Amino acid sequence: MNKADLITAVAEAGDLPKVKAGELVDAVFAAITNALKQREEVRLVGFGSFAISKRKGGIGRNPRTGEDITVPETTTVRFKAGKMLKEAVGA
Repeated sequence: MNKADLITAVAEAGDLPKVKAGELVDAVFAAITNALKQREEVRLVGFGSFAISKRKGGIGRNPRTGEDITVPETTTVRFKAGKMLKEAVGA
């Protein structure tokens, strides 16, 4: 499923025009993004949680040359599925 498919599903489920459903989907994505930018955890009970995580840097190896390279520390987003989502997909 891609974003267009999600918008179509929301439009059908809510009996909304696709344009309005698209605005709602964009608003949800923006709210999640803004909360994560402010280092807040987004917890959707039953669905899952989004959180900011730091990935440690270190030393890696260039596979072409075999040369050691420094890998910087990065910030990433983690998602942990909630109980109802896990049960729904049979995980």
